[in-house]
Amino acid sequence: MKIALLRVGIDTGSGGIHGPLFRDSSFEYIPIPDNRIRDQRTYGTVMGTHGRPLVDYFPRSRRPRMHDQSVHDDPEFSTFTYGDPARHKVSLSSLKNGDILAFYSGLQGWEFEDEPALYLIGYFEVIVAGSACDFTEPEIIDLFAENFHVRHESIYRDQREKLILVRGSDNSRLLERAHKISTVGTDRAGQRLKILSPEMQGIFGTFGGRNSIQRSLPRWVDEDHTPIAAKYIRSLR
Repeated sequence: MKIALLRVGIDTGSGGIHGPLFRDSSFEYIPIPDNRIRDQRTYGTVMGTHGRPLVDYFPRSRRPRMHDQSVHDDPEFSTFTYGDPARHKVSLSSLKNGDILAFYSGLQGWEFEDEPALYLIGYFEVIVAGSACDFTEPEIIDLFAENFHVRHESIYRDQREKLILVRGSDNSRLLERAHKISTVGTDRAGQRLKILSPEMQGIFGTFGGRNSIQRSLPRWVDEDHTPIAAKYIRSLR
């Protein structure tokens, strides 16, 4: 069994904000913006789980501009698909039936003081993964029709040769509560960055000695930690 952790969602580098974390540890998952295509799903039209349009979580001065900004809704938690054409995500194509792809995001206290940190926000129990080219066109439609990269024909046509797709089972979920996994460390140059907390290292290991989780590279759970990591992830709600 394999388990990968992947950073997703809006952040200060892509979108300019952290997602909101509420006092009860619930949260709002806010996708990154997408400037390539006009999708009917925008920050002004997509309603969050807390009953407010996602645009409300941007600073007031940015709301008029972000209202009609298309969102890149990926991963999507309706049919549980994820897609990405980036070269550094190719390893996700090795996921097999029964493996786990866990997602974490940068969140910050909303209407209360809580410093930005990284939190587990959902996971897929994988059914299938691979390059888009590994699937027949009927399989693409059957398995991945709701994925952002598939539902837009021009994007799918342009990215198909590089596109990695993952489908989760009905046991997958977007969590109701966020679960903190980070603490602050430093890199070799002494620059601050977010790393896996000591408590979470006990569950996930150190990803082969690379316990930085600042960026969006997949982080693979150490093999000797997969049983405890799988049990922990599946226990989350």
